Amino acid sequence: MDNLITLVNKIQRACTALGDHGEESALPTLWDSLPAIAVVGGQSSGKSSVLESAVGKDFLPRGSGIVTRRPLVLQLHKIEGGKEYAEFMHLPRKRFEDFAAVRKEISDETDRETGRTKAISSVPIHLSIFSPNVVNLTLIDLPGLTKVAVEGQPDTIVQDIDNMVRSYIEKPNCIILAISPANQDLATSDAIKICREVDPKGDRTFGVLTKIDLMDKGTDAVDILEGRSYKLQFPWIGVVNRSQADINKSVDMIAARRREREYFVNSPEYGHLADRMGSEHLGKVLSKHLETVIKSRIPGLQSLINKTIAELEGELTRLGKPIANDAGGKLYTTMEICRVFDQIFKEHLDGIRPGGDKIYGVFDNQLPAALKRLQFDKYLSMDNVRKLITEADGYQPHLIAPEQGYRRLIESCLVTIRGPGEAAVDAIHAILKEMVHKSINETTELKQYPTLRVEVGNAAVEALERMREESKKAAMQLVDMECCYLTVEFFRKLPQDVEKGGNPTHSIFDRYNDAYLRRVGSTVLSYVNMVCAGLRNSIPKSVVYCQVREAKRSLLDHFFTELGRMEVKRLSNLLNEDPAVMQRRSNLAKRLELYRSAQSEIDLVAWAK
Repeated sequence: MDNLITLVNKIQRACTALGDHGEESALPTLWDSLPAIAVVGGQSSGKSSVLESAVGKDFLPRGSGIVTRRPLVLQLHKIEGGKEYAEFMHLPRKRFEDFAAVRKEISDETDRETGRTKAISSVPIHLSIFSPNVVNLTLIDLPGLTKVAVEGQPDTIVQDIDNMVRSYIEKPNCIILAISPANQDLATSDAIKICREVDPKGDRTFGVLTKIDLMDKGTDAVDILEGRSYKLQFPWIGVVNRSQADINKSVDMIAARRREREYFVNSPEYGHLADRMGSEHLGKVLSKHLETVIKSRIPGLQSLINKTIAELEGELTRLGKPIANDAGGKLYTTMEICRVFDQIFKEHLDGIRPGGDKIYGVFDNQLPAALKRLQFDKYLSMDNVRKLITEADGYQPHLIAPEQGYRRLIESCLVTIRGPGEAAVDAIHAILKEMVHKSINETTELKQYPTLRVEVGNAAVEALERMREESKKAAMQLVDMECCYLTVEFFRKLPQDVEKGGNPTHSIFDRYNDAYLRRVGSTVLSYVNMVCAGLRNSIPKSVVYCQVREAKRSLLDHFFTELGRMEVKRLSNLLNEDPAVMQRRSNLAKRLELYRSAQSEIDLVAWAK
């Protein structure tokens, strides 16, 4: 199952490279779901020595106070033969074969992030070590827990370190390696104290006891190692690290491991525990346990990966496709986006989306109500009828009927219908304009390109303005046609009576009696109402033909013609995209590639189980 740890190492490195490891991402992070081993301990507890024993090399900075000031993600890769080397994530393609140079680079990289101060940073350093003398393992070395701030450190340093350590070990997928020195009371161990809080049952904690060889004479750590002093789910492991004198003399790590084995085998106190003591045993136990945990997490990882892939694909779809570089591609992209907008606009008109019913509301409610409000009675009052009819007779009274008077009365009434007709045209224009704005807001692709969004909106509104003018002309023509040609058949059907024509021998001011004038007014009103009923149907037809039908058929035709004539530079300006959106798309695409790759590789491992 070594390939499981290798796979997790690979995914962790990829997660780090793509920034898929922090709290800044709104999407679930694969990093948080991958099992890892965090090394926790107080200052001078022997953390660095344990890690160096696991690697078999001196590579960690040493000194007094807080030496580890940034998390160190240490990935160990077992190789078959060859020379040992190390690689840093922040220095790709640079291979370190001198581990003294590795130590210096860790210090330098820490200073680059924190400055030459004693401050700490939560930004991790990623180091991979390839060696035939290691087991496949990922360890996270965290700053040592401390109780007081020293000179040069901020007052919050104690809480800052505590918060950083907790941010790693509180995660349910984190395996905790708690380092405690044997020459101190276990009850005061910083590592054990914090582990009790985050893992009270000890299900995720491995206890490591350091400095066993430095205990006072007559004392031993058997009660701890056998789990009687503080019991964990996993057996305690004791290690004997190199002394400061050994470090100063650069004692070979392989020789130090041999001396460690001999110490436990030959010790009367620990001889019966020798087979499960020492750095080598620790590395093997952790590697085996990590494999087991990874294996148990595979179904959950697969579920997370599948869910995240769907979310990433969804967000990429919302952000839209990247822009083509050539002029043809830009033109095609622009026209495709416009077609999407046009289709959404048509869907509003056709009832697939809301809004089209408002147009019918104008024809069924607003226009009829406006026509009813026309005060024809004002134009057909007795005085007005008498005035227009007598004026129409001129110097020569009509012998039978006052035809010109009729015409003037009818025309004065019909011309008022222009108002409701124009109002209907304007109302439909306002509804269509509102639909344009809604359609723009609902066209996801236009959100990607603010300039194009404005241009499409302007082009659509300009087209609607032209259509409104044409529609207004057509509607007014319908009214004007009714004014200039009266339906003779209507009047032919009226009963003819010479008496109704009045008495020509009377004075010009007494030519028509009141009963006759009332009959004229009633006849004109009947005719005007008949015309109104016709216009109530024909004006909507004219408006639909000139505005609604044209908007549905050719809303962006003029804009498309202009697009074909645009220079490449102006066309490119239309597709100017927010740099933040471009960066977001690029990051999402890379992350999606990571998850798809992880999905494929984890599926292969799952099938191979």
